[in-house]
Amino acid sequence: MLDINYIRQNPDDVIAMLRARQLENEAPRVAELLELDRQRREIVQQADDMKALRNRVSREVAEMKKSGSEPAGELIGRMKAVADDIAACDAALKNLETASEDILLALPNRLHHSVPEGKSATGNIVCKDPVQFEYGLDFPLKNHLELGRALGILDFERGAKVGGAGFPVYTGKGARLERALINFMLDTHTGNHGYTEIFPPFLVNRESLRGTGQWPKFADQVYTIEEDGLYAIPTAEVPVTNLHRGEMLEASDLPVAYAAYSACFRREAGSYGKETRGFLRVHQFNKVEMVRFTRPEDSYEALETILGHAEAILLALRIPYRVLLLCSGDISANAAKCYDIEVWSPAEGKYLEASSCSNFEDYQARRMNIRYRPDSKSKPEFVHTLNGSGLATSRLMVSLLEHNQTPDGKVTVPEALRPYTGFEVIG
Repeated sequence: MLDINYIRQNPDDVIAMLRARQLENEAPRVAELLELDRQRREIVQQADDMKALRNRVSREVAEMKKSGSEPAGELIGRMKAVADDIAACDAALKNLETASEDILLALPNRLHHSVPEGKSATGNIVCKDPVQFEYGLDFPLKNHLELGRALGILDFERGAKVGGAGFPVYTGKGARLERALINFMLDTHTGNHGYTEIFPPFLVNRESLRGTGQWPKFADQVYTIEEDGLYAIPTAEVPVTNLHRGEMLEASDLPVAYAAYSACFRREAGSYGKETRGFLRVHQFNKVEMVRFTRPEDSYEALETILGHAEAILLALRIPYRVLLLCSGDISANAAKCYDIEVWSPAEGKYLEASSCSNFEDYQARRMNIRYRPDSKSKPEFVHTLNGSGLATSRLMVSLLEHNQTPDGKVTVPEALRPYTGFEVIG
């Protein structure tokens, strides 16, 4: 959530940000918000004046009673009228604050100055040389679906029977390979990169979704359990970042770094066609998430750190990938800056997103009221929050299976995973 003081002082900058994000139709809401804010401040001043008057009259009545005289009926009536006016102001103030908050919650984050301008994903920039590995795939390739069926390790048909399209089933060595990936990534992040492991709830309340920015903007993408007021998490970012909602963190404890495995659930409304085949787009998938809380001055260095930690997984697995810096028209509403990591699928002949690493600055912390005190003499400040997929297994599994296939239809397990699988080949 943006700071209302920032919007008051920089309305043109906010409108320029909306235009850069291809949200020019939202620009009139800035003027609407500022008018609501003006009315709110005006009513606050009126209410404060009336409360001061009420206090003064109350003192007069108390003095009169103390001296033994009876307060005049006119004075009593005046107090009642003032009380009624204060109640009316409070009601109007509540309505204005609700309307203002609705707009504030819908406005996207500021963009970092390094974010390139662009209208869509075509404006994203490959910001590092793509990482390649030699695999010698000079034979007719099978895609991950064909490999999964032939080897009996993936069963999308029975998954669809049980849960519907987009709910995969891993079988036998496929299930063990998936578990190996998760454990390898958690062990790497906790053992090598300094993260504390968290195993979070997979269901959260609405306040948690609101805190990280998935509510109300992305409410249509979330699976809902209405009778309990609970929601299936779209990512472990939601429960993990909300662990410190409403808290004052110790400056000496920053940065705080968590790594968490979770299943992720996304409705992906409106996704149809070829892009939904197999793991290319699913409603349930597994992911290891990295979350960091930092001092504001350290957050962009932390973003590069998170990106490096995600890349370390791919380097260890020898998975070809590239890193994109997302442009203003493709970056998520919550992020100030974001990198995407895409892995190469030789059978599809294209890159597939496997990780996003984002700096939200104080956008989420302001929604969740997560602060720290820089020192004993300073006022509390909002922390900066960051997260990164480290990584999502679904698209990673596509690249892993396809790159490690052999001419006789088997799959060789990457060396880094063999201590976790207990086998070297799937065949």
